[in-house]
Amino acid sequence: MKASESVVGIILAGGLARRMGGGDKCLLPLAGKTLLQRTIDRASPQVDQLLLNANGNSLRFARTRLPVVPDVYSNNLGPLAGIHAGLHWMASHSPNAEWLVSFASDTPFFPENLTEALVSAASSAKLVVATSKLKLHPVFALWHISLKSEIEAVLQTGEAPRLQDWIKARGALEVDFPIDTYDPFFNINTPQDLYAAEPISALVK
Repeated sequence: MKASESVVGIILAGGLARRMGGGDKCLLPLAGKTLLQRTIDRASPQVDQLLLNANGNSLRFARTRLPVVPDVYSNNLGPLAGIHAGLHWMASHSPNAEWLVSFASDTPFFPENLTEALVSAASSAKLVVATSKLKLHPVFALWHISLKSEIEAVLQTGEAPRLQDWIKARGALEVDFPIDTYDPFFNINTPQDLYAAEPISALVK
């Protein structure tokens, strides 16, 4: 079975973007396309159904034509709340799907085979996460639907655990991705990062 036929994808765009001055960082332009559109273009071929996790008025993302899924739990509890929102959507709208793969909306050069590699490695694991050069990339991960209740239990306390800590505590399976001509997990957090991403965008297939 192909990964794209069995996995729901979710782009996490619910962050506050404080280092960018607030607002929707994913709507910033990079070489003629928004960060979000670059993420959509790269993620769409890897999954059967793609969702966008964002809070507030969903009309600002209308051009994407993606289902916009807000956090179930309010108070901006972080990316784990976005993961939960995707699993919650799956339980209601795609009950036959077992896996959710998550993508960051500010890391537009991630591998084109991300989902395939994570799914291939999963076997009996319930959580698989991407790494490169021994660095964990917690937003780029594969989540089994059975994790939904465990995540709910955490979020219901009102806590917002760091995603990497939560993943490490569960002994997630790690899949390492090579860094060749550019870093596929280059993360855009500041205006300087956005500037530095310009030359990289010319190298990306």
